[in-house]
Amino acid sequence: MNTPATPADELQTILQSAYASSAGNTSGALADYIPELAKVVPDSFGLAIASATGSLCAVGDAEVPFTIQSVSKAFTYCMAIELAGREAVLARVGVEPSGDAFNAIEFDPHTRRPFNPMVNAGAITVAGILYDRLGDGAFDAVLDRFSRAAGRRLDMDEAVYSSESATGHRNRAISHLLLATGAVTNRVEPIVDLYFRQCSIRVTAVDLAWMGATLAHMGENPATQDQVFDLRAVRDTQTVMFTCGMYDYSGNWAFDVGIPAKSGVGGGLVGVVNRQLGIGAYSPRLDAKGNSVRGVAAFSALSDELGLHAFDCTNRGSLLVERYMH
Repeated sequence: MNTPATPADELQTILQSAYASSAGNTSGALADYIPELAKVVPDSFGLAIASATGSLCAVGDAEVPFTIQSVSKAFTYCMAIELAGREAVLARVGVEPSGDAFNAIEFDPHTRRPFNPMVNAGAITVAGILYDRLGDGAFDAVLDRFSRAAGRRLDMDEAVYSSESATGHRNRAISHLLLATGAVTNRVEPIVDLYFRQCSIRVTAVDLAWMGATLAHMGENPATQDQVFDLRAVRDTQTVMFTCGMYDYSGNWAFDVGIPAKSGVGGGLVGVVNRQLGIGAYSPRLDAKGNSVRGVAAFSALSDELGLHAFDCTNRGSLLVERYMH
């Protein structure tokens, strides 16, 4: 007699289907402006889903390590709101989509502050806020918080960090402009160094799924029951991820996929389905906007199949997710 499929089995099948439908797409290119990132295996591809009840599904190269890069911006922003307070952070970096590339040297013309914390200028400002609060211990605090969100001890890729530090002249230029406008109030070099280090933290798609699930589960890691982030900071972080997390593709992403998310040029992509799921993806071939080609395609397939769009009205897949959660 055949055993009926469990919700976990069904979700694993859907995850494998999203993987299979995206795996054949070999378009895009590696982020060669950071020399060390140009050395990664271009066709690695992994997906993972972690639930707010502590379950995990994964497929492909979900345990292959890579550097977190700009995915880190969501989590350092959450830390900054918690440590400095919402109003203090808003006074130094806005929450409006910019419509510009992630490394644009553009500030809000009215406030002379970065548009949002998900582009480089805003993330460097956030690094400045963390450095103001934590000093030379800021990176250790960031690494510890990321590790707690992932549910295991993470580390930093020294080779990628050295490569970013050696070639990060544009980010240094942005930092000096931030200092000139008052968005950054401390010495530039340790702030930029903190930013390079946070981007060089090594994770896997499974780690990103757990980190996303931590945000989805109101700041508590659902596997370890560790309260990693403050609840109010989590709400604000998810909001900015939804409106700004995919660079100058954010509007299309919200329209088509409808999940708070953050991408990185290392090929990582994290998504948060509030109170339900964290989704992690890794595939290093990037589109022209700096987002993972396969990651975007897989998220789109999952959103459609599971009805994960924030404004989905069809309930397709929602009963499966609800059953999986219980």
